[in-house]
Amino acid sequence: MQPFLIKIAPEILSDLKERLVRTRWPDQVEDAGWDYGTELSYLQQLVDYWRNHFDWGKQEQHLNALPQFRAQVDGLNIHFVHMRGKGPAPFPLIITHGWPSSFVEMHKIIPMLVDPAAHGGDPADAFDVVAPSLPGFGFSERPLRRGLVRVDVFWRKLMTEVLGYRRFGAHGSDVGARVTSALGRFHFDAVAGIHLGSVDLDWPDPLPDERELSAAERDYIKRVKQWEHNEGAYAAIQSTYPQTVAYGLNDSPAGLAAWIVEKFRAWSDCNGEIERRFTKDELLTNITLYWVTQTINSSMRRYFETHRNPSRNTLKLGERIETPTGIAMFPGEKELVVPREFAERCYNIRRWTDMPRGGHFAALEEPELLVEDLRAFFRPLR
Repeated sequence: MQPFLIKIAPEILSDLKERLVRTRWPDQVEDAGWDYGTELSYLQQLVDYWRNHFDWGKQEQHLNALPQFRAQVDGLNIHFVHMRGKGPAPFPLIITHGWPSSFVEMHKIIPMLVDPAAHGGDPADAFDVVAPSLPGFGFSERPLRRGLVRVDVFWRKLMTEVLGYRRFGAHGSDVGARVTSALGRFHFDAVAGIHLGSVDLDWPDPLPDERELSAAERDYIKRVKQWEHNEGAYAAIQSTYPQTVAYGLNDSPAGLAAWIVEKFRAWSDCNGEIERRFTKDELLTNITLYWVTQTINSSMRRYFETHRNPSRNTLKLGERIETPTGIAMFPGEKELVVPREFAERCYNIRRWTDMPRGGHFAALEEPELLVEDLRAFFRPLR
């Protein structure tokens, strides 16, 4: 395990600015808004800010205030934040981001989890926080061999073999929720509890007969199918031909920004106004991280490998994750919000919270709500 500091070479940042200047903009039909995808006028504003006002050095300095490391786990170098808690008995907690996010999403909640007394909480709720970058994301190494990387196995080894924790908790959203579910499913001897902060939950396989489903469950399955039809094109291409789209996204920073920012708008609790939830600096810190590490392709490949290995995301008939589970449903997830009775088919739910606000990127959108739910859920499991 080696300490790690973010330090992007000046020539990479200079090249980024030059590419932004040379952006070749497409046309857009009149009054298109966001109906056809990322709105031209908004993206032009964002790119102008990126080129003329965004200060990566300032963001780099801010992120480097978090203690970061890299360690080799099963042949891959994994990047992670590791921050020790301030309290009588801090509890180890690994928190996992999703796509198109990064460990940057967690920067608000890490200090709150580590030092609750400094944020209006009880020191007894302190956590030792580990916030890794998924393999192929950010500063973690990119897998270059076929096959699904078992991130749950990586995280188990990171927590127990590298960091020396015997028992720990886990939280995740989006891809991170899938990883966290797998930690509860396959590593219950070391995982005290799992907390999921998004709609990306495991499903029973096969689904029960429709006559056994509640009205809310039938409505949920119908909503998911409709969402996949209306919103799922990104997932379809990333699950089938990610390499094809990667050429454009890895070569054009404006294209990369369009691909990512559309999801931050669509999946957050912003009512169509993205900067009600995220500042330009927050959006561009995450986008710039993808750009300077050239990890958009490797991040999308996880969709391909998961699509080719669907059994990792479903529970067989009669199987259930018995590790104590907390689930927080944020209303900004809209059509995908899961009814509790459906989730209970797959999880041993000890705490369920219907949040009053917030969306897919809860750690950025509603850090206080998320942190309080994490504290409450893990309190009896310490």
